[in-house]
Amino acid sequence: MATGTEPQPLTGVHDASRAAIAPRHLRTDRWWLAPAVTAAGLLAFVVYSTWRAFVNDDYYAAPYVSPFYSPCVADNCVPMRGGPNADLIGSWWGLSPALLILIFPLAFRGTCYYYRKAYYRGFWASPPACAVAEPHKKYSGETRFPLIIQNIHRYTFYFALPVAAFLTYDAVLAYRDEHYRWGHMGLGTLVFTVNIVLIWAYTLSCHSCRHIVGGKLRHFSKHPVRYRLWGWAGKLNQHHMLLAWASLISVSLADLYVYFLATGAFDDPRFF
Repeated sequence: MATGTEPQPLTGVHDASRAAIAPRHLRTDRWWLAPAVTAAGLLAFVVYSTWRAFVNDDYYAAPYVSPFYSPCVADNCVPMRGGPNADLIGSWWGLSPALLILIFPLAFRGTCYYYRKAYYRGFWASPPACAVAEPHKKYSGETRFPLIIQNIHRYTFYFALPVAAFLTYDAVLAYRDEHYRWGHMGLGTLVFTVNIVLIWAYTLSCHSCRHIVGGKLRHFSKHPVRYRLWGWAGKLNQHHMLLAWASLISVSLADLYVYFLATGAFDDPRFF
């Protein structure tokens, strides 16, 4: 019977309160593969997005604008005909205009519950995998700096919504050609359409979205509309991990596609 005076368990599997098992774990599968692949994927995106954000070039090829640079709100933006190009910041901003925009979707993704799990395991080995002891001597959770900043996730959701709205506008403009004529459809049109569908699906599958639409309701029967929205958000939330990766890949491919068009690597294949 516990008396409350017992020493606190130490980390790992070598604690006296646990079975005396010599190995660090008893797993025989390649448990390290999943966190290694996750870390490699996230690292690849960080390197690519950082390069594209600072290069400040080749982000517009009519009628497509890179999602990394939209909406373009600085004076040094490349003129985009019909696109969300507004001089709100002024000419004092001399760096890449992407840095003014990417901070919002990156803050949303960086504090996302799934991405926390991904990079906690992939980069910090906290924990490396299920039933594998983590190498850290103590764990304070997200109650201290800097991890306490993760609590801003519920607020970053509100900033992610207008960014998704601007990208929706860009996807609509992708159905116009360089002469403002509607009815254009090229490979880039499909790329941007798929991208915005995945971005909205990922955004609305967020745990914060599910909580906002129905998390505080005491009686679902009194709020049928919010209950229906809560149910839809819950169904999307079941695929949150898949949507997180799919949207991350799609937004990178959309930017890469614009880059290839802007640099003249190839022309946009048109269907009509």
